[in-house]
Amino acid sequence: MTYDVSLELENREESYSFKDVAKQANGAAWIKSGKTVILATVVIDETEIVKDDFLPLTVQYIEKTYAAGKIPGGFFKRETKPSDFETLTSRIVDRSLRPLFPKGFGHPTQITIMVFSADSESDLQVLALNAASAALFTSDIDINTSVSAVRTAKVDGELVINPTLTQLKNSTLDLYLSGTKDDLLMIEMRTVGGKKIEMNEIVVDPMLDPTMTGSIVASHTSNAMSEDELIKVFEKTQAELFSANHKYESAFIASKKPVTQLNLKAHVPNEEMMEYIKKNHMNDIADAMNQMSKSERSTALLQLQKKILTLKEEWRESTLEVELKDAIDKVKREQVRAQILNKNIRADGRTLTEVRPISIDTNILPNAHASCLFTRGQTQALVVLTIGGSKDAQMFESLTDNQAQNENFMVHYNFPGFSVGEASPVMGTKRRELGHGNLAKRALAPAINLEGQTVRLVSEILESNGSSSMATVCGGYMALRAADIETSDTIAGIAMGMVSEGNKYAILSDIMGLEDHDGDMDFKVTGSKDGITAMQMDIKLGGISLDILKEALYQAKEGRSHIIDIMLEAESKIEFNDGVLPSIDFFHIDPSFIGDIIGQAGKTIREMIEKFEVAIDIDKKDGKVKITGKNKSGVAGARGHIESIVNAPKSEKVKYEVGEKYDGIVKRIVEFGAFIELPDGTDGLLHISKISKEHIQNISDVFSEGDKVTVEILEFKGNKISLGRV
Repeated sequence: MTYDVSLELENREESYSFKDVAKQANGAAWIKSGKTVILATVVIDETEIVKDDFLPLTVQYIEKTYAAGKIPGGFFKRETKPSDFETLTSRIVDRSLRPLFPKGFGHPTQITIMVFSADSESDLQVLALNAASAALFTSDIDINTSVSAVRTAKVDGELVINPTLTQLKNSTLDLYLSGTKDDLLMIEMRTVGGKKIEMNEIVVDPMLDPTMTGSIVASHTSNAMSEDELIKVFEKTQAELFSANHKYESAFIASKKPVTQLNLKAHVPNEEMMEYIKKNHMNDIADAMNQMSKSERSTALLQLQKKILTLKEEWRESTLEVELKDAIDKVKREQVRAQILNKNIRADGRTLTEVRPISIDTNILPNAHASCLFTRGQTQALVVLTIGGSKDAQMFESLTDNQAQNENFMVHYNFPGFSVGEASPVMGTKRRELGHGNLAKRALAPAINLEGQTVRLVSEILESNGSSSMATVCGGYMALRAADIETSDTIAGIAMGMVSEGNKYAILSDIMGLEDHDGDMDFKVTGSKDGITAMQMDIKLGGISLDILKEALYQAKEGRSHIIDIMLEAESKIEFNDGVLPSIDFFHIDPSFIGDIIGQAGKTIREMIEKFEVAIDIDKKDGKVKITGKNKSGVAGARGHIESIVNAPKSEKVKYEVGEKYDGIVKRIVEFGAFIELPDGTDGLLHISKISKEHIQNISDVFSEGDKVTVEILEFKGNKISLGRV
């Protein structure tokens, strides 16, 4: 392989080849970084033009298991459906490159990214975007701007640009920026709690549920980042991003193919129609804007179109009808934006910073472990929580992992068509649904401590008019609290928007669907009152300045605090599903008391398990106790019993010595002898040979359970006591 370009970047080197492989594609880039090799290709259909106002771009990121010396697991020994990581990476690349295409570009375009070799330290999401951008930049498509990605971590308090995966795993910050040499286009950010503490756990009684064995992971605490600190991180990361793109464009320009001239879709609005609408039908436009739901607004605009066609019969030709529909939409968009910029009033009458009315109902599903119906304006999410054990965790294996991993916190987001008034069937999980669920998971994960539990949140979007992912975050937090799961802080989310014309701009809090569609930014921010846990930003314009971004962050903080106050009030009114909700408790004891808790041959712990209907796991080294049960009362009872054993006055504990005699009670008769309960509850074995000097065939002829008998301590064998009859 001959490499045309080699670039030294911050903490990474990248080498590119543009002419050796995939020569029939419009553009191809073979990238090597470390031991990672990725091929990105771009192919366009030059004959077909999609007529709708839509860019027909498809991005597929594909990992080959042979890249890491692996064979696919499961029944089928070839790659099948994409993993969550592959789907999310495809979305990141799509969102970063889509703004590059010119208005009116209607040719179906396919970008394919294939990982042929992967080492355990390479950031595949960063390299995937860089490879795709290189293929697009050097293709024969008239795009002359490079887009790249930079990831920043915070390890031991220090910022690291382009970290290795090992550094990223030990980081409290994961910030992914993409953009050009001049503009920031996309942000993906999450914070991570402190380092995880792993502890080997053993089961102390053979009657315990074997699924409770394994490894307990003490999850991290919240590590939200303040707005000021985050802006400083943005400044440093953005500087590296801009610098890298200058290097890319200078290095790649010599490899660019001659540009193929393509026909762009004519996208010139009919000025005559627009003027007619503005002169005669602005009240109708205002009425349509007041129809807040997508389906209602579409119906109102369609009715307006029909009304105009009855008055202007000469516009009934099919092509003119399309132009009329486009003109109505353009006038509506202009009106929405002008009202915001000139009057600081939004289509629904709210101020720029006003959040729509919120209502919260918890545990409305009586047989679910926990649930929350979160409603904000015309957006409604039913978030349902289920608690499981370690065996319920989702097993997954990424290309760069040495072994399979377990995911014990899952957030699944579903968006049925009826939520926006569409008559569409419920199909498989789409990329958008996967991405929104992942964002909500990243938002909530830093604030929870699951310790051996598995939690699944499912968000069913029942109605949507903007920011259903943020409703999922808020409803998800409330569902966690409705399940009595401890959190380090209250987490909420809010979607921000922006409208700008020239030097004039307005930042909007809690955007609805109309403002998302006609605005210039979709900026989702989650966190507590003190800081941010996750964010996601897409810019529809050329980019955004850090000054505007900072303003948006502080306005988001104000809105988030307002939402959190409402959530805290609802939290104080939660009534748990006690008959359904499982419970788990962790605490420590002095390891020297473990023998007393286990009891002779496991007698004491077995009795607790049966009496309180719980599972009890004890770490013999550290004295950590985990109790899991179907309800709180059983778990509390078992803990109280254990603590009574540990806290019992020493005078109540008898120290037995060989040769001493005690009065005991026959507790259980077996074929080879009888178990005698001694004064402090400890059991000892009175063997059949030690009952009498004469031979005994049937012990029941001598003792009955409950009989009193005087015995002598003969010897100790570990925790076992051997007795003789006096």
